[in-house]
Amino acid sequence: MTDSSPVSLHWFLPTYGDSRNITAGGHGSGFHFGSRSGDLNYLTQIALAAEENGFESVLTPTGLWCEDAWVTTSALLSRTTRLKFLVAIRPGQVSPTIIAQQGAAFQKFSGNRLLVNVVVGGEDHEQRAFADFSTKEQRYHQADEALEVITRLWTDPEPVTFTGEHLRIENAVLKETPGQVPPVFFGGSSQLGVEVAARRADVYLTWGETREAVAGKLDRVRQEAARNNRSLDYGIRLHVIARETEEEAWAEAQRLYDQLDPEEVGRIQQGLARSQSEGQRRMSELHDRGRSFVAGGDARDLEIAPGLWAGVGLVRGGAGTALVGSYRQVAQAVAEYREIGLTHFIFSGYPHLEEAYHVGEGVVPELLRLGVPVRNHDAGRVRPAATTPFLADQGTTV
Repeated sequence: MTDSSPVSLHWFLPTYGDSRNITAGGHGSGFHFGSRSGDLNYLTQIALAAEENGFESVLTPTGLWCEDAWVTTSALLSRTTRLKFLVAIRPGQVSPTIIAQQGAAFQKFSGNRLLVNVVVGGEDHEQRAFADFSTKEQRYHQADEALEVITRLWTDPEPVTFTGEHLRIENAVLKETPGQVPPVFFGGSSQLGVEVAARRADVYLTWGETREAVAGKLDRVRQEAARNNRSLDYGIRLHVIARETEEEAWAEAQRLYDQLDPEEVGRIQQGLARSQSEGQRRMSELHDRGRSFVAGGDARDLEIAPGLWAGVGLVRGGAGTALVGSYRQVAQAVAEYREIGLTHFIFSGYPHLEEAYHVGEGVVPELLRLGVPVRNHDAGRVRPAATTPFLADQGTTV
């Protein structure tokens, strides 16, 4: 990476619903529930907010607690014009030929607005609900084989025949290959996850840890990619609480913290303890599996590095950390992560609609002032930070 490398900013599409508080659940710990329904009208508002604020794509999740990612994003295509969709797939559960067909059709009808996020699945009990009784290790091997087939179908018009340990396919072919091959995003903290990502991913993803921990993980992936004669891009998944001042941002983090129910924290952490995901283990250890939570306590006690808060992971499975600070401080944190090689930043915030504007109108101008180029943003079009409070800040409920 060079100093001129631009960053790509992505947002999140909460297909399970949204809230002014942290929506609890996911990753084997139970269903997410939000006070705002994740219906098509509301998801359209979020998608348009992401598009208006220059985000490259929206990550659309997969899981028992989510709407189907392919159907949801397809419904949003005609309501957006530029925004891309980072669609989560589980390659071990669906024929790779069908996934390749879905991806090719999506590219054709969207004008090449598809990115693919591979989810292997870190919880056996959830996989079984999808009629998948494989082990985590088997799922990584299945994903490896499936991605080889999918990539061949997307890039080679000739029929594909493949025989592997888990898949056997004869004379698979697409009606037509996509005009652009969708980039593959892939995360995995275990050694096997790193190995598969190094062979198959275009972008390696990590959940938000300290810069030192992330740098160590990226070094592992780079070394493995080099053994495969490949070079990857790198991305990170984080929540954001950004405001005009540091004090305002931490006041919002404190508000989110104060809304947490100790019984719910305990229940969620008990569910997450069943996960076989190495990434989830690393997230849970940041707050000692919930034992660091104290009802009525200080949110900043979970500040694990300057401006990096582990409080989200108390009740949310998966990505459990947030950048907290003034617009300038959050932009500086992004710049520092960029220095260790990260160029894709997948953000989210509660609620996702309003927080998209805090990032677009507050953080992005500060990134540009720091000399960090941002894809989809004209450096000569720096927006002023918002000076009028949002309705949310005035106590209005939605």
